[in-house]
Amino acid sequence: MKIAFFDTKPYDRIWFDLLAKEYGYKIKYFEHRLNPDTAPLSRGYDVVCAFVNDDLSAAVIDLLCEHKVGLLALRCAGYNNVDLAAARGRLPIVRVPNYSPAAVAEHAAALLLSVNR
Repeated sequence: MKIAFFDTKPYDRIWFDLLAKEYGYKIKYFEHRLNPDTAPLSRGYDVVCAFVNDDLSAAVIDLLCEHKVGLLALRCAGYNNVDLAAARGRLPIVRVPNYSPAAVAEHAAALLLSVNR
């Protein structure tokens, strides 16, 4: 399986390279955000992995479908940047169901303690 990662950071590569090696995936990392100008880079990939700041508008969804991308995987919980109507019935989308709610609560408590300090 060939995966195109957009808007990648160095920490993404550390963990996803380990998974790619274990499962035999081929990953190409793009530092650029996914948008109508960079969507042509998805040609030849089975999966596109996008992040929260990527543009997943109808124009981008159309290009991904034109390039025969089989899955859009979001590395984020939200999908407000995805044109779901454009993807419906054409491009399956998966996302992170939630981030660690305990970590969010811990961070909020730490911020409150720092304000008190």
